[in-house]
Amino acid sequence: MASTRPPRAETAAARARIPGGKGDAIPAARPPLARILLLAPALLAVLVLALLAGRYPRPGLIDPRLAFEDPVAKAIVLGSRLPRALGALLVGAALGGAGAAFQLVFSNPLVEPGFLGVSQGAAFGAALAMVSGARLGFGPAAAAFAGALSALAASAGLSRRFRFGGPVLRLVLAGIAVSAFFSSGLAVVKYAADPLRELPDIAYWMLGGLSSMDWPRLAALAPPVALSLFLLWLLRWRIDVLSLDDETARSLGARPGFERALVLGAASLGVAAATASAGIVGWAGLVAPHAARSLVGPDARASVPASMLLGSAFVVSCDALARTLLPGELPLGAVVAALGALLFARFLASGKARVER
Repeated sequence: MASTRPPRAETAAARARIPGGKGDAIPAARPPLARILLLAPALLAVLVLALLAGRYPRPGLIDPRLAFEDPVAKAIVLGSRLPRALGALLVGAALGGAGAAFQLVFSNPLVEPGFLGVSQGAAFGAALAMVSGARLGFGPAAAAFAGALSALAASAGLSRRFRFGGPVLRLVLAGIAVSAFFSSGLAVVKYAADPLRELPDIAYWMLGGLSSMDWPRLAALAPPVALSLFLLWLLRWRIDVLSLDDETARSLGARPGFERALVLGAASLGVAAATASAGIVGWAGLVAPHAARSLVGPDARASVPASMLLGSAFVVSCDALARTLLPGELPLGAVVAALGALLFARFLASGKARVER
């Protein structure tokens, strides 16, 4: 059995302060705030480059002055590229923050945001909506959101019925079962879909993309993602403690069952909203936390917000590449997977992603 505990979990108890006890004499290390603050202007620079990159009036970066002087350029930048770039920013932040929370709570650096069947539930909901005739508008996105939350609720409910193992193991096993169930349901829906009209739409949605992102869709995406990010940011200082066993967590003043459910629910809410808007975009939630830990260290107080910022920068960059590399737009999920796999292999080769036996 492989042990995949992040290096942070080994020292969480040593860093924790025990209220009213001798642990108060041990000062908690401050997270590297300066490095986190440097990520904000870097993300802003990536966002500006994404707005300027395109094929009008010629392939490459548009002259910023044209965005104010040329009506066509202004319409493209403000009406098409800006909501799409902001959508990519929110999707990346949701996946990065959720990935960090999942990896830390489960003490496993190989966990990604779809771990509890959220991505599979969203895919099933969107596919079912397309087959049912709701192929246009917000139909697939709303159904994907409902499917993702249904998968999360099913995983949580099923884990409470298991009678063996700890709460984390039960939740993992429940997530595997729910993922398999929704994957089989998706296969049935694809088999029943019209191969000329519905099946291509399902396949395109599952590849991921933000080509349909506009201001109304961005307005629907922002509230659940903002709530998810706010809750994860608020609870980031508790996530280290939740990675410990229940007895140790309780001795440090935590309520592991309730707080784990709150963290995982907040993370899954953001993943559900991101998947409903952009389709299945894997790897972003896996590599962003690794990059964050290599940059700011394993402390959740620093790595969780850093994962949000790095996830945003990664998805915004991938989306810009997806629409500019070739004359035809590439699927966002394919670009994210290709670059994410290369980055993850680089982390493993450098020893920054610790996976031990």
